[in-house]
Amino acid sequence: MSFSDPNPAASSLPNGDCGRASARPGGNRVTVVLGAQWGDEGKGKVVDLLAQDADIVCRCQVRRRGRLGPTAPGLEGWEKRLIISDRAHIVFDFHQAADGIQEQQRQEQAGKNLGTTKKGIGPVYSSKAARSGLRMCDLVSDFDGFSERFKVLANQYKSIYPTLEIDIEGELQKLKGYMERIKPMVRDGVYFLYEALHGPPKKILVEGANAALLDIDFGTYPFVTSSNCTVGGVCTGLGMPPQNVGEVYGVVKAYTTRVGIGAFPTEQDNEIGELLQTRGSEFGVTTGRKRRCGWLDLVLLKYAHMINGFTALALTKLDILDMFTEIKVGVAYKLDGEIIPHFPANQEVLNKVEVQYKTLPGWNTDISNARTFKELPVNAQNYVRFIEDELQIPVKWIGVGKSRESMIQLF
Repeated sequence: MSFSDPNPAASSLPNGDCGRASARPGGNRVTVVLGAQWGDEGKGKVVDLLAQDADIVCRCQVRRRGRLGPTAPGLEGWEKRLIISDRAHIVFDFHQAADGIQEQQRQEQAGKNLGTTKKGIGPVYSSKAARSGLRMCDLVSDFDGFSERFKVLANQYKSIYPTLEIDIEGELQKLKGYMERIKPMVRDGVYFLYEALHGPPKKILVEGANAALLDIDFGTYPFVTSSNCTVGGVCTGLGMPPQNVGEVYGVVKAYTTRVGIGAFPTEQDNEIGELLQTRGSEFGVTTGRKRRCGWLDLVLLKYAHMINGFTALALTKLDILDMFTEIKVGVAYKLDGEIIPHFPANQEVLNKVEVQYKTLPGWNTDISNARTFKELPVNAQNYVRFIEDELQIPVKWIGVGKSRESMIQLF
């Protein structure tokens, strides 16, 4: 959990006056940006737009220790604006090493792995659930006590994974250096956000990690991440009540992609998929692997909407479809010859569904220079309206290129 507060002093309130100072009954609302498919939808571009006038930007999932370094370049005074929750769990080097060993074991024992990023996310959530994890508050409050618990946890991992090598003393020395650097950034995240929610009017933006279909509970298990990356994770990750959730923007790619293995009903393992992959430069950000590509899947999106309650959508990378004379959209799943009204939980069942498609005429022209909805070709407009009508969710932004200016705002 981390927060970015461009103006820390503005969040302070007179003692005992948090409730009465609310901007409106119940306090300020947070705007949430979530991925609606399997990730890589372009959330960053939407967050970039909304962050221009945001007072606070929050992340509500695990943040790796190594991310602190690259935060600095080009962001003057970032050390004073970054706030890390004292309840955030820490990902250690041995968590990452264990992640790689687990993937290797899965490949050897089952003939396939989960396709994790090997960044230690699964193991650190395992430590958290086993109540042996270490948090930021442990690191900054009592380093001697932290060191003893670190040694216990490291030795537990060494006993589970005999090939795992951990330089315990060397790691502790590095951690002490990190601790001295980041201690000023560690705050009580719950109280910080409470003050922000119940103080003067503020624009608070929350960016979810991953996406709906990678959620540990509601995603295409077991090929998921280890956190709740649906809207519920905002409340549990930041420690805030659901009444303070305002707009929930779902980010949707104009087609569908997925990194790694797992069921993918609308996948096009053919020249169509290759064209989407090439035109969209579809490579995993962390792993560099080619993303599998297919047509837009509205069954999947309706399921994501059931869970998240999107108030509007950002439809990204519409320009990637420019070269198609006709475009298919998955509108229903059939199982054993009958249309099913739900999204199957079981991977084997999901692999068996037959997708029913609606074929729409393409526009077969470059739309990258369009800056208003009216400047889009009629067939591109119709594609957007079809998605809105089927999902019953308005599209607020349309992405037609890589630049910030290529995000068309409809309302």
